[in-house]
This record gives sequence, structure tokens and C-alpha cells, in this order.
Amino acid sequence: MEAERLAAQVGAARAYQSLFVPALFARWADLVAQAAKLSDGEQVLDVACGTGVLAAAAAERVGASGRVCGVDSNPGMLQVAAELHPQIDWRQADAAELPFDDASFDAVLCQFGLMFFPDQGRAIAEMRRVLKPGGRLVIAVWNALEYNPAYAMLVALLRREAGEPAAAALSAPFACGDRCALYGLVDDAGFSAVVCQSPAGQARFPSVRSVVEAELLGWLPLMGVELSEAASARLVDLASEEMKVFEQASGEAHFPLSAHLISARRD
Repeated sequence: MEAERLAAQVGAARAYQSLFVPALFARWADLVAQAAKLSDGEQVLDVACGTGVLAAAAAERVGASGRVCGVDSNPGMLQVAAELHPQIDWRQADAAELPFDDASFDAVLCQFGLMFFPDQGRAIAEMRRVLKPGGRLVIAVWNALEYNPAYAMLVALLRREAGEPAAAALSAPFACGDRCALYGLVDDAGFSAVVCQSPAGQARFPSVRSVVEAELLGWLPLMGVELSEAASARLVDLASEEMKVFEQASGEAHFPLSAHLISARRD
């Protein structure tokens, strides 16, 4: 049973890597790593590392004399990360209980993971604990759903056609969109020099249909929402038609994205 569970998690992680990383996450990894002002020889921790796109960007910047660790609670994500980037130290751990000594890292990064932590305040406190004095924190979260129109459109369709559980699952990544609340979480944890920016980005999927399939057939099952094959096929058809506004002449789907990027320092 455990082997079957791991196999399912690895399969989901491979789908995540192929469907979401190139289209959504890869472009933000450079922004987060740049905001952390990483340099040769530094020690970096990536919390909720997924399949490792941000950790890999950090490893390029700290070089062979540096060290990057990635932690995630999902063993399937970590297995795929280790296959893609074997030079990085991967650990299975809860963000609220990081398995590192105090003052271990020069920088702690977290890209699009905070919204899924049951205790966000404790997780940020743990990030501060493992930072060296003067160390930098950079966290990226998606802006509110209203500032991400393609997903707002798809959530509305799911709410209408599939019910609240499906809509809530797709809304979950946008749960930290309140900029003031995000600032407060980091400030309350004892960080200084807290700065929050809201850069604009763009998603690039091979087609409108691939956007919809990625979310309905990839993301919803990861969030525990299983739709029937017939319901999924119907929703893919409906959403693909409604979201044609994002279709380019090339057939690709491009649409705007908005995120918050918060940086801070441990004194």
C-alpha cells in the first residue's frame, strides 16, 4: 500500500513538473533568487521546494562552494527533484518543524508554498530561526484571485458546473493574496526591513486546452478532488471555449499573472 501511494505521488509530481513548472513557476524562480541577492559560497534553504525549480536557480548562484537544501513534505516531489537535480540536498520535512540547527542559512526562500501551510506563522518563525543574523528571507505567493483573471474565470466555471469543492481547490493557491496580512505575518515573526512588491508575470501554456487539462486533471486530484471522466471531459470542453480569449495566433495560451514578493532580513 505504501509503495502504491508513493508511486501515485511520484506520478503526480511528474505531471506537476511537466505541466506547471515550465508554464507557471520557472519564470518566478529567477525573480525570487534575484531578490535574495545570493552570492558564491552561501548556504540556502528552499522551503516547500516541490520538484526543485527554485532550488536549482539558487544553486546556480551560490556555485560549487555554496550549499542548497530543499525541503518538502511530499516524498513524490522530492524523488522527482532528486532525479532532476542530484547535486542538491533534498529533505522530507514539515515547514513548521525544519530539521536544521539555528542560524544555519544565509537565505531562506519559499515560492508559492506558504498558502498551503496549516500554521503559516509557525512556519515563518521556523524560517527565521534557521537564518543567520543578517540572513535574508524571500517569499512568493500568488496575488488574490481577482488579479489573476484566467484563474478567476476557471474558478467561476467550476463553481457553476462542478460545485464548491472543485472551486475551492482551484482557489486555494490564491489564499495569501491579502498584501497587508502577508506583511503582518512576516513582521510579527520578528523580521526587519520587510518589503512587499507585486510584480506582474505571464503564464505560457501550449494551448488553452492544456491550461484547463492541467488544472482539472492535474491540480484538482492533487487537492483531493476527483471528478468523473465524463464530468472532466465536459468541463475541459466548456472551459476551453470560455477561455479562448487567452488564445494567441500561434495557438498558445498566454495570460497575465500577479504575485506578491516579500523580502525581509533577520537582525
